[in-house]
Amino acid sequence: MEVTYSEQRWSLLKEKRNRALEVMEALRRGGMEAIVHGSLARGDVTSKSDIDVVIPLPIPSFKVEMALEVAGFQAMYREMVMATPSHVVKAHLHLDEETTVTFPLVEMTKLEREFYKFGGELGLDDIKKGVRVAGVDKRLMFIQPTPKGHIEEPVKGREVEVAERLGVSVDIVLERVYVLTRRDEIGRTGVYLKRALAPGESFEEVLRKLKDEDPATRRLLSTRKSLI
Repeated sequence: MEVTYSEQRWSLLKEKRNRALEVMEALRRGGMEAIVHGSLARGDVTSKSDIDVVIPLPIPSFKVEMALEVAGFQAMYREMVMATPSHVVKAHLHLDEETTVTFPLVEMTKLEREFYKFGGELGLDDIKKGVRVAGVDKRLMFIQPTPKGHIEEPVKGREVEVAERLGVSVDIVLERVYVLTRRDEIGRTGVYLKRALAPGESFEEVLRKLKDEDPATRRLLSTRKSLI
């Protein structure tokens, strides 16, 4: 199916990308390269689309927070999230209701890194050029950008083809098909860990506490490089 965007939708995309650019440029000035992913990279944004700026590798949290503060950004709240006991631990800096800076606190696996490319990802320079990239949305529809909008095609039953078109492994496509199909069937489930940080606490400090208190976090940290 081909979808044609209205002027309002193009304007919304520009508005959300401009906000992302401000954050990404602040991080670059601090020596960090970030990406955006999902609808912001593909272009099929709606009013509900979040602006998630991701630094895709572990980096000391003080560097991220300092770069943002120098640029005038202040996190409304900070939290640590771990989807399951075996998944990467992530730091989230919520700058406003829709803008978040995310970075891992431990080294990501190949599949965890490919998650972003599966949905579509772009770096700062491509965003500046107005590039849009293909990716898969939460409905498991392959979104192929066009000059007028996008073409969408179902992913199920075409996993190998989708992997080839996105340049990712078949494993990440199969994993996301399983996860999103299961979500449709039983609903969204909770995450293993969601921990808000108090003022003055660092992500590394909280991670050390979790290592001492939580066996799953301790096992994860024993097998991956981390910030502690």
